[in-house]
Amino acid sequence: MTKATGETSGATLARRLVAEAFGTAVLVIVGAGSIMTDALSSHALGTVGIALSFMLVILAVIIGTGHISGAHINPAVTIGLWSMHRFPGRDVAPYVASQCAGAVVGAFLLKWTLGDIAWVGATVPNVSNGAAFVVEFVFSFMLMFVVAAVATDERVPGGIGPLAIGGTVGFCALQGWLTGASMNPARSLGPALASGVWTAHWIYWCAPITGMSAAAQLYDWLRGENATVVPRGVAVGAEGPIDVR
Repeated sequence: MTKATGETSGATLARRLVAEAFGTAVLVIVGAGSIMTDALSSHALGTVGIALSFMLVILAVIIGTGHISGAHINPAVTIGLWSMHRFPGRDVAPYVASQCAGAVVGAFLLKWTLGDIAWVGATVPNVSNGAAFVVEFVFSFMLMFVVAAVATDERVPGGIGPLAIGGTVGFCALQGWLTGASMNPARSLGPALASGVWTAHWIYWCAPITGMSAAAQLYDWLRGENATVVPRGVAVGAEGPIDVR
């Protein structure tokens, strides 16, 4: 990408952070909001409707912000990409902070608008903690495997990233009764803060981060040394390389 005259790396980072915060806020407002709306409407949306909401909001956010910040909108995705040397370490903490801030703002906006219904869409296990960890680990692993493919492997058809990632989130959300199908520490943090419900909250940090980091390493190994890929050291997002300047 061409560097515009007069722009500084700090300003560019600031814009990316705002995009990440905005995208994560929208994810919480639409995704957690669909859970609250379902509860308010006597479950008119149902599991399929909630899953579809998550799928479509992910697709929309990636299309809207992917070319600006990479549309990670998930601390575990940011850490996973960093673990495979496709995101600069200096930007990990700012990205995670902006994602968490956006999720918190989105959750409190939901609480202010709709009240405490459905724990503001908080994610809590409906199975044992051990089973919940496995579920979140596996869902996160699958999601990051897809992200790693569309973000770093040039053999994957261009433009498919939003649909592939959104679709993965959607089919995991179809089994959301088990754990909430978070796969995203920020998405769980916002509603937890807004509702005060912290049941087994550690799962929603540990499982996504370990699951996504493991998936990133597996994909790096599976594609082999001769594959056409985005080089190490180049920052990527949901739709491929991004300009981090």
